[in-house]
Amino acid sequence: MHHSATGFILIVDDNSTNLSVLSQALKQVGLKIRMAMDGASAINIVQQQSPELILLDVQMPGMDGFETCTRLKANSATQTIPIIFTTALADTDSKVKGLSLGAVDYITKPFEEQEVLARVNVHLQLRHLTKTLEEKNAQLQQGNEILEQRVSERTAELSQALQELQRSQLHLVQSEKMSALGQLVAGIAHELNNPIGCLVNNLTPAFEYVSDLTQIIEFYQQYFPEATLKLEQTIGEVDIEFILQDLLKLLKSMKLSTERIKDISISLRNFSRSDATAKVQVNVHDGLESTLTILGHRLKAVGDRPAIEVIKSYGELPKLECYPGLLNQVFMNILANAIDALEEGLGTREWGLGRAFPDTQSPVPNHQYPTPQIQIQTAVADEYVVIRIADNGIGIPPEVQQKMFDYLFTTKAVGKGTGMGLSISRQIIEEKHGGQLSFMSQAGQGTEFAIALPIR
Repeated sequence: MHHSATGFILIVDDNSTNLSVLSQALKQVGLKIRMAMDGASAINIVQQQSPELILLDVQMPGMDGFETCTRLKANSATQTIPIIFTTALADTDSKVKGLSLGAVDYITKPFEEQEVLARVNVHLQLRHLTKTLEEKNAQLQQGNEILEQRVSERTAELSQALQELQRSQLHLVQSEKMSALGQLVAGIAHELNNPIGCLVNNLTPAFEYVSDLTQIIEFYQQYFPEATLKLEQTIGEVDIEFILQDLLKLLKSMKLSTERIKDISISLRNFSRSDATAKVQVNVHDGLESTLTILGHRLKAVGDRPAIEVIKSYGELPKLECYPGLLNQVFMNILANAIDALEEGLGTREWGLGRAFPDTQSPVPNHQYPTPQIQIQTAVADEYVVIRIADNGIGIPPEVQQKMFDYLFTTKAVGKGTGMGLSISRQIIEEKHGGQLSFMSQAGQGTEFAIALPIR
C-alpha cells in the first residue's frame, strides 16, 4: 500500500470502538493515524497540521460530519484534503448530500476491513498523484515565467540592437549621401567659378569698350558729315542708334544673370560644407538662405499652380556652433517636404479650407484657394535658437503623424522619397546637436516643424 512517509490519516468518530477498529486496521499496513471524537477537535488538528486523508463520521453530537465537512471545504487551506464519510446511513439522499459537500467517497458501517483499506489506498494514491501534478504544474508555471522573462529580455535586447543598427545605417547613409552630394555640389560650384569669373571680369571692360565706341561714332558723325555714300547706307541699314542702346541693355541683363549665377554658386558652396568632423560657428540665416536659393526653382509658379510665397521673420540670432552641412540638410528636407505638401494639396477641398498665415492676407472664402505659403521664423528662447518652418497646406493625418520619424516610412510614391529624410533629420538635430525636432499639424491648417538648437 502506498503511504506518505510524513503524512497521517485523521479518523473522526464519537464512538471509541469505531476509532479503535479503523486505527488498528490502518496501522497494520504502516499508516500513521491521528484521532478526534468530534468535529471541533478535528478542525483544530487539521489547522495545526494537514492530514493526507480524513475518515469523517456523519452522525456526531454537536457539530455533525456534514457541518464539519462544510467548514473544512470553506477554508482555502483545508479545502483540498480528501474526505471519506463513514456512516451507518445507507440511503441515497445522505450519500448525495455528502458528495455534494465535497466528500470523495463513502464507507458504510459496520466496517469491512478489506474494503476500508482498498478505498483508503485508492484515495491516498489519488492524493499523491494530485500533489505530484500540482508540483509539476507549479514547476511548469515557474518555467514558463522564467522563459517569458528571458524572451522579454531577449526581445528587448534585439529591439535595442535593431535600433542601434538602424541608427548606424542612417548615419552611414547620411554620411555617404552628404559626402557624395558635397563632392558633387562643390565640384559644380568650382566648375562654375571659372566661367562666372570670366564673365564678371569681362563685363566691366565690355561696358567701357561700348562707351568708347559710342563716343567715337558720335564724334565721327559730328565731324565727318560728308561721309561716303556707302558708309551712310551701311549706317542707315543697321540702325546704329538702336544697336548702341540695345547693346547696353543686353550687357546689363548679362551682368544681372552673372550676379544670379554667382549667388547660386555661393549658396551651393555654403550648402555643401563638409565640416562634419568639428563644429564651427555660423549664421543660421545663411544656411536657410542658401537652401531657399537652391530650391528657388520649385517655389516658382508652374502651370496652374501659383508661386509659393516665402514669408521670413528672422530674429536677432547669435552665431551658432554646429555642423553647417548637416544642418542645411535638415533645412532642405523640411522645406522640400513643405513644398511637396503644398503641391499635393493644391486644388483639394481640404486645402481650400486652409487659411493664410496671420497678418499676411485676409481670410479667403471656402470656395477660393489661399496663396500657398511657407513661413520661416527664427528666435532665441531659453538658451535655444528656435527655427520654425510652417506651411498652410492640408496638414498630416493623425495615423501618419505617429509614424513620421519611423525608419523608411514614407507616404510618397515609389521613386519620390526614401523614408529616411525625417529620420536622418531627427538624428542630426537630437544626436549630433543635442537639440530637439518636433512638429504640429492640423487638418486643413497646415504643418509646422520646430527645430530647437542649444546656443551653448
